[in-house]
Amino acid sequence: MTTHPPVALTIAGSDSGGGAGIQADLATFAAYGVHGTSAVTAVTVQDTTGVHRVHALPADLVAAQAEAVLADLPVSAVKTGMLGDADVVRVVSMLAARGLLPRLVVDPVLVSTSGHALATAEAASAMASQLLPQALLATPNTDEAAALLGARPAESADEQREQAEALRRLGPTAVVVTGRRDGLDRVDVLATPERTIELRAPSITTTNDHGTGCTFASAAAAALARGAPVEAAVRSAGEFVRLALLRSSEWRLGRGRGPVSHLHHPPLDPLLHASSDQPLRRNA
Repeated sequence: MTTHPPVALTIAGSDSGGGAGIQADLATFAAYGVHGTSAVTAVTVQDTTGVHRVHALPADLVAAQAEAVLADLPVSAVKTGMLGDADVVRVVSMLAARGLLPRLVVDPVLVSTSGHALATAEAASAMASQLLPQALLATPNTDEAAALLGARPAESADEQREQAEALRRLGPTAVVVTGRRDGLDRVDVLATPERTIELRAPSITTTNDHGTGCTFASAAAAALARGAPVEAAVRSAGEFVRLALLRSSEWRLGRGRGPVSHLHHPPLDPLLHASSDQPLRRNA
């Protein structure tokens, strides 16, 4: 009999403003009833107006944090966020190649909402060639998908579908390209080995959208840690972010783009299991 909650690990940067990064990841894990652990890749000086300074941690220290957690706790899923430089990408990729990062969700964080570069060009290249092939799920937004492919951001359903499928050919089991606007809807496209589908939801007008990408990826990882199949995890993550945006839409926190709300419980059932797909596993 299981006597503990599921455990997830985030390997990401710290956001001193609390809206994104490991702070958002751990809050999201907790909302899903998942015990969160972390390996910090960088400390940022950050608030709602932007990223003002970044101090990257050495790659060996990032790896040591992750290895300490993995050796001691029964981690069921891992989410990567801001990795920063190529050395960190490489050590995380090596951990994944050794089969140590179960149900790996890669959020290829390249640029902050405010436009601050959060990864070098070399890191982006290493991510595409070394880390994505180890992932169960990759969760780029349209800008990140375009950057990884050397293309322009998708402006149509066909382009978004093509980019999701092109990224999946780089090696991840599944890819969801998020965030294209189509009229009054927000459109995500999920490509799996079985099919490529479009997931739509009404757009929410708000300036409190800081941390949506981190929250989406960590919600998907938390759902996977609880045993959800990939498609169900993606659907659950989308609904979690939708509720997070709704609940924070009238907040007045900070002088810039405020955070999404992590102060609610996700719709765990039936979304976590509402899929006809069999669970897809990479490094499981």
